[in-house]
Amino acid sequence: MENIFAIAPLAVTTDLVAPLSNEFTALKTVSYLIAAIFFILSLRGLSDQETAPRGNTLGIIGMVIAVFAATMGESTGHYEYLAVAIGVGAVIGAVMAARVAMTAMPELVAILHSFVGLAAVLVGIALYLDARGPAKWDLVLGIEIWVDVFIGAITFTGSVLAYLKLKGSVSGKPLLLPGRHILNLAMLIASIYLCVPFLANNGVDGLQPLLIMTAIACVLGFHLVAAIGGADMPVVVSMLNSYSGWTAAAAGFMLGNDLLIVTGALVGSSGAILSYIMCRAMNRSIVNVIFGGFGATPAKPSGSATQGEALEVFETDAEETAAALLDAKEVVIVPGYGMAVARAQHSVREIVDVLREKGKKVRFAIHPVAGRLPGHMNVLLAEAKVPYDIVLEMDEINEDFPATQVALVIGANDIVNPGAQTDESSPIYGMPVLECWKAERSVVCKRSRAAGYAGVDNPLFYEENTRMLFGDAKDSMDQVVAALKKS
Repeated sequence: MENIFAIAPLAVTTDLVAPLSNEFTALKTVSYLIAAIFFILSLRGLSDQETAPRGNTLGIIGMVIAVFAATMGESTGHYEYLAVAIGVGAVIGAVMAARVAMTAMPELVAILHSFVGLAAVLVGIALYLDARGPAKWDLVLGIEIWVDVFIGAITFTGSVLAYLKLKGSVSGKPLLLPGRHILNLAMLIASIYLCVPFLANNGVDGLQPLLIMTAIACVLGFHLVAAIGGADMPVVVSMLNSYSGWTAAAAGFMLGNDLLIVTGALVGSSGAILSYIMCRAMNRSIVNVIFGGFGATPAKPSGSATQGEALEVFETDAEETAAALLDAKEVVIVPGYGMAVARAQHSVREIVDVLREKGKKVRFAIHPVAGRLPGHMNVLLAEAKVPYDIVLEMDEINEDFPATQVALVIGANDIVNPGAQTDESSPIYGMPVLECWKAERSVVCKRSRAAGYAGVDNPLFYEENTRMLFGDAKDSMDQVVAALKKS
């Protein structure tokens, strides 16, 4: 989905520097229509692992057409500036694509959302400065500018904070201020109230209320995301994606750009649907996400966290793990963020190949938010050429764990935490998890017993049928591969 996320900021940027040309209006309209079709086909392709590469290609083609169409006809008269802007953007995009690791993809998506929000704010303010006064002012245009800047400012600061949380620069713990919902409501009412002087007098004196509202919306966006805990950040990123889409759509109405309207609606609706699906998968309320943890209460100290220091774990090594895998008829592998960090997916693929050659049934169990981003693990496994047909979603495989001899957990933590079902004080309580502890044996590969992203201890580590394989995921999996090949 990362490519779809990137459509909105690019479309906004290109349209700004190229107002609609009367001479090429018809050609522009046709080009926008073709580009929109490509975007729709791209979104359809990205819905499945096998068709995702084609979806990416279609999205690129659509974006090229959109950029070309936006630069046709009458422009600012300074094409050299436009060329420089496109060139700089292309270089930045190429560098980011080459350097950003898959583990950093959630942060990248979040920061791209902030670009959309910031672009919307700047576009809205620039358009207001151009349109104010009796000659050009229109009431509908004023409302469009207000909505665009408001949503854009919320998206900008909310996305920046989400980026900092995902990156680890800011604590993932929720900021639950007393009366936070009243504070959010007050900021919303204040923003609506400021719209009155903004629209009055043909917008001539509207700059000050517009800027004040922008500042309030920035604070609101920050506060809404600050109230969301680390365990729910994947949903927040998805919702911010939806916000960025609606921001682009609002900009489309404001600029009279059909492509922005269509593209923004696609991004906004798909982001909202994905957020809803993720909320259902995590047993979270979509209302909580939209309104910044509405109804949430600070988590009580978890009993498992205090007991974890005193409880004993049963360690294992690569040879013992390999022997258990060879003795098993059915093996389920649960990949997590740690596998992505260690880049162990190719080593895991080797394990799968060896076991399948020996007649073992091997499958993967994927949690909807494994890796902090929907589809993150699927992309990593596809990169390692893991067959699509053995990669199953949580709902498809959870009931098979009791019949599984070995569940191999690689770098996952919160998504396999039984406390989500048993510990009502846990911040992840109620979140559906992969029930790997129901297998005859669970082998957990981790660097240490450290808590996961949600910041809670995992009782799975202390189960009698759990064996802990401590160490770097890639090194550990390489050792397991070597042991398997020797057997």
